[in-house]
Amino acid sequence: MTTTAKIVDFMGLRKIAAICSLVVLIVSVGSLAFNSLQFGLDFTGGALVEVEYSQAQPLNEIRATLDKAGYEDVVVQTFGSPTSILVRLAQDHTSTLGDEVLGALREGADQPVELRRSEFVGAQVGDELREQGGLGMLLALGIVMLYVAFRFQIKFSVGAVVALAHDVLIVLGIFSLLKLDFDLTVLAAVLAVIGYSLNDTIVVCDRIRENFRKVRKGSSEEIINLSLTQTLGRTLVTSLTTLLVLLALFFFGGELIHGFATALMIGVLVGTYSSIYVASNVLLMMNVTREDLMPPVKEEVEVEGEERP
Repeated sequence: MTTTAKIVDFMGLRKIAAICSLVVLIVSVGSLAFNSLQFGLDFTGGALVEVEYSQAQPLNEIRATLDKAGYEDVVVQTFGSPTSILVRLAQDHTSTLGDEVLGALREGADQPVELRRSEFVGAQVGDELREQGGLGMLLALGIVMLYVAFRFQIKFSVGAVVALAHDVLIVLGIFSLLKLDFDLTVLAAVLAVIGYSLNDTIVVCDRIRENFRKVRKGSSEEIINLSLTQTLGRTLVTSLTTLLVLLALFFFGGELIHGFATALMIGVLVGTYSSIYVASNVLLMMNVTREDLMPPVKEEVEVEGEERP
């Protein structure tokens, strides 16, 4: 294989990458098995307290006051106006909870605070919906596998699905390991990670197929290295611009979107890695060859008694 551009030997590190991925996956699955996920109020339900300040109060100061009072897993947000504050707590609602929260807020505030309401909040995601969501995700992976197999080849579909499962398990494992809250916004981020990773993998697979058909000399490893080198610039630019947006959301988007930005940042980094080392590594393990990707030759059938043009 001859080319004037310098080709990065990505696949030269494929065994090290495979070992690293395997170790991280084992840790992630182990954490999910023993620690599970720290489900937020969307999954578990809890209590909601609404208070009214006479003047706007910084949310971080309210949150710090409640943390100091011993309330854990608290979500603080404005409701309609800067002076109306909603406090969501991951604990059972009691008849005295509103007064207790109000007392803690009054101690940490230099202005009047009034209690508007205190009530129980049910889980937005029940056990049945959770099971249906899991089945839906498995169905989606199956459809992705069929699509990639139809567009490329069955070996590419296996590589794409392995890369997607790799990314999702690592994102969930990190949330489990660090005991970060898993709510509906994080679930939405996990689904977005699947879309991002699949798009990146499809671009790489498309270039690999193109080079297998175009480049006449070179081993499978060399052709994959060439394809990854050619798509590296696009992959890095896409990842970096996406990360810049996510960093802005992480630091300035507020508490409600914090988990979403965190999950997507992890997913973008892992997805970029998997499109280079996981999907391509699986292709080499399955011994992909030029013959697998060559278009089928149409056989001409000569009908007896007819003259060929």
